[in-house]
Amino acid sequence: MYRIVFATNNEHKLREIRTIFGDNAEVLSLNDINCHVDIPETADTLEGNALIKARYIYNNFKMDCFADDTGLEVEALDGECIPPDMPPMVMTHRPTCASCSRK
Repeated sequence: MYRIVFATNNEHKLREIRTIFGDNAEVLSLNDINCHVDIPETADTLEGNALIKARYIYNNFKMDCFADDTGLEVEALDGECIPPDMPPMVMTHRPTCASCSRK
């Protein structure tokens, strides 16, 4: 069976991708290949960070790999992504106006 690494340890993402692949491939996580390195995400874009992770796995483990790097985009930030270290801060500064809490 074809084996491919999904450069994540996020169980929800893994479950979703494994369902999509079904019996067509064995999708391995970073833990499955004993990769416990915090791969630096130093690119300026989400695509760039995903590419860094995929290249790291291929270069160090010689396995086919794909990766993602999700970000939270907020219209008020003119399409810019919230940096990975910002979400905890965002969660502590919740909007207080009634219009902000409407769905």
